[in-house]
Amino acid sequence: MRNFILAALLVGLASGAQAADVEVMIAPDLPLVEVPTPDGPVTIMRAQDPESRLEGDWAKTARACPPFCIQPMTPAPGVTTVGELELLDMLADPEARVVDARVAQWYADGTIPGSIHIPYTQVVDRLGELGCAPDFDGWDCSGARKVALFCNGLWCGQSPTAIRAMLAEGYPADRIFYYRGGMQAWRLLGLTVVVPGR
Repeated sequence: MRNFILAALLVGLASGAQAADVEVMIAPDLPLVEVPTPDGPVTIMRAQDPESRLEGDWAKTARACPPFCIQPMTPAPGVTTVGELELLDMLADPEARVVDARVAQWYADGTIPGSIHIPYTQVVDRLGELGCAPDFDGWDCSGARKVALFCNGLWCGQSPTAIRAMLAEGYPADRIFYYRGGMQAWRLLGLTVVVPGR
């Protein structure tokens, strides 16, 4: 997968982004990544302002449980939990899908570039977008894509709920990845966020 990131990095460099100007890197050998989106390529990098801070809902540490309970490291047996570098690999892989499983109001405030929006309440009805085919009993997921799901972070149950629903429909667990850090960790690291429709 590292090849996908390197290819995306080269595209980003060729498109005019100046990696030499990046002081806050993603990884020692990775200043930025360019990912395709329906609105054109987007460069993902970390915030360069040393005064950058989380604000608003993202800085909040006390949320009532339920519904905002801390999620397990693995939402279901066979599902792999990933971090930001693995998610970047998947964003650069044209065969993989990264799914923002949050409800529309959260999604509208910003998402990870290159992700697609499938709210957790709709995931079962939209498995066709992830490589499954309808059959008489529901879904044939023998051609399922590799997919990573995320929501708001460690305290958000939307993507774990979507993952369990996918598994119940026959989606192979080894094709599902869970980005547990979600939008809160993504924002904490100062990574690029896009607002849909802008």
